[in-house]
Amino acid sequence: MTNPESNSISPESERIQHPAAVFARGIAMGAADIVPGVSGGTIAFITGIYFRLLEAISALPVAAFRQLLRGNIRAFWQACDGTFLVCLLAGILTSVATLASAISYVLVEHPILIWSFFFGLIVASVWHVGREVRHYRVALVVPLLAGIVVAWWITTLSAGQVSPSSLAFFGAGALAICAMILPGISGSFILVIIGMYAPVLAAIKSFDMGILLLFMAGCLVGLLSIARVITWAFHHYHDLVLALLTGFMLGALNKVWPWKEILSWRTNSAGEQVPLNEVSISPWTFAEQAGQDPQIGLAVLMALLGFGLVLLVEWIGFRHRKVKTRE
Repeated sequence: MTNPESNSISPESERIQHPAAVFARGIAMGAADIVPGVSGGTIAFITGIYFRLLEAISALPVAAFRQLLRGNIRAFWQACDGTFLVCLLAGILTSVATLASAISYVLVEHPILIWSFFFGLIVASVWHVGREVRHYRVALVVPLLAGIVVAWWITTLSAGQVSPSSLAFFGAGALAICAMILPGISGSFILVIIGMYAPVLAAIKSFDMGILLLFMAGCLVGLLSIARVITWAFHHYHDLVLALLTGFMLGALNKVWPWKEILSWRTNSAGEQVPLNEVSISPWTFAEQAGQDPQIGLAVLMALLGFGLVLLVEWIGFRHRKVKTRE
């Protein structure tokens, strides 16, 4: 069984997007990356810029040596798709700066509804990514299961704590950005697991440029490395990589399941009590244990809203590509 090639997203077809549309996608990616458990890479994939992003990042080192060092700025800009990268980065940074407080507030005040929305969004993303497989075959079950197991295991890890040294900030940046670029694996959740989420947020709030530059340097090294690896893998093992990424997203659903039982707590750097170990439970068990309304009806509605949003984005992208093809 094969999927029509017309359904497959390629870097060439992604280049039709307007800078304003790329900026809006950056806003969505930034909002997703703020939430521990949701991947900006997933947003990039379902909004049709994932492959273009990988190609642009992978082209940066070569373009810098071949064009930028020779003073050929225009050639460098074109080679690394500079306008696209700048617009996307501007959207991400704008989102982080403006939406971080709002999203944090909603997660605290309405956790079931917001997690339900992300659950529906990721389920639709699984369906979307699965459709990009060109040739379905039994061998794809292996990377699919591997992705599920790895992502599920990551979501069960307890939050740790490392000494916030210079090397720790550099390593945290490299590790987090690698996770962020992979659909289904949340970079912010990785920071939570290794105990660097609070220190990084504190550095951002205090505008500690020394620490932030170390973190960004780690991000740059990690991003350039993982982007080239994924790009190479897609070119040589397209369906296997998509099966693995689909598994990542399926496994990540455990993290965004709306109803949780808190097994233990920890005190964060601000002196607040936050969950340390959690386990997914049914909404009825949640109602019995927490004595709260599980909000099943609203949760289903929010999940459907998230699912429908992905379908809407895909439909708009399809219509846009269709119009461009006619032209």
